Amino acid sequence: MNSIYRNTYSEINLKNIYKNYLSVKKCINTKNIIPVVKANAYGHGVIDVVRYLLSKNIDYYAVSTLEEAIELRKEFDKIDILVMGIVQRKYFEIAAKSNFVITISNFDQIADLALLKTTLKVHLKVDSGMNRLGFKKDKDILNIFDILSSNSMIIIEGIYTHFSTADNNYDYYKYQLRRFEQVLKMIPYNFDMVHASNSSSSIKYEQEIPFTTHVRLGISLYGLTLDSDTKFLENTYKLITHVSEIKHLDIGDKVGYGATYTAKQKEIIGVLPIGYADGFIRKNRDGDVEINGKRYQIIGTICMDQMFIKIDDNISKKDDVILFGGLISIDEVATRLDTINYEIICQITYRVPKIYSK
Repeated sequence: MNSIYRNTYSEINLKNIYKNYLSVKKCINTKNIIPVVKANAYGHGVIDVVRYLLSKNIDYYAVSTLEEAIELRKEFDKIDILVMGIVQRKYFEIAAKSNFVITISNFDQIADLALLKTTLKVHLKVDSGMNRLGFKKDKDILNIFDILSSNSMIIIEGIYTHFSTADNNYDYYKYQLRRFEQVLKMIPYNFDMVHASNSSSSIKYEQEIPFTTHVRLGISLYGLTLDSDTKFLENTYKLITHVSEIKHLDIGDKVGYGATYTAKQKEIIGVLPIGYADGFIRKNRDGDVEINGKRYQIIGTICMDQMFIKIDDNISKKDDVILFGGLISIDEVATRLDTINYEIICQITYRVPKIYSK
């Protein structure tokens, strides 16, 4: 935890992260979960999250970039780390020496495989219909498999795909699932790890999939979902600040940059030490915050380091001001900003220290 000097911080509930892990575990029966901890564990702080999950004997994790994998390896020398994004071939030796598992998803990656001097574990990525990363055509999939399997320095540990509509289009989800199954039947190999489901598919459909061994649990590990009917997940993230200054306004007094708010009567304004440089962006204007279980309106233009709320004389500088994660949910803020809940927690910046609750 960083030192807190301005009474602004994120409160991360590690116990609830593990509760969410166990809840999804019930949905998938005997299959295994790969916690996805990319993007600093979706803004939760990857080192502390992994340290806690590792204490629960969870030792396989997925990240997006080689940089993220290296950050984890510096702290944890025994865990398995799957890099899901593209690792350029010139960095394969780094990945191999660090005992990372990398994803092979295009032909550019394999040009220098013959130069490998250290054993490298890989997962083969299949594009089943998202058209983002992975091999799509049968001939390309078989070709790349032959290249990988003929190299003695390559260990083919797994194969996977990614669903683009598991939360909102069942028919297209089923199309992708069938396509992935076709690929598995086509390849003459028994993979140790076969995974396709993201959070939404893990919760809703994984019990119907007979040929996978693992699921990748991302956003729902952190208590969030894009599915409206998932009720059992626990909140894990709360953004908190305090009033740093109290201003008493007369009729006609204006507030903040651009003088965009004018007091229509005598009013009390609270200044909060948080702004868009912390990831609480300007579009949050006219939303609410929570103090003592009650909503208070955001007013004026949100500054880089400060923002304004309309308060009453019941509020003191000692009171917690919860921007989201309490009465005001992360989903509410996402709706306010016309985005998804992922973005709300991922955009909170390094300036906001974290307090961890177990």
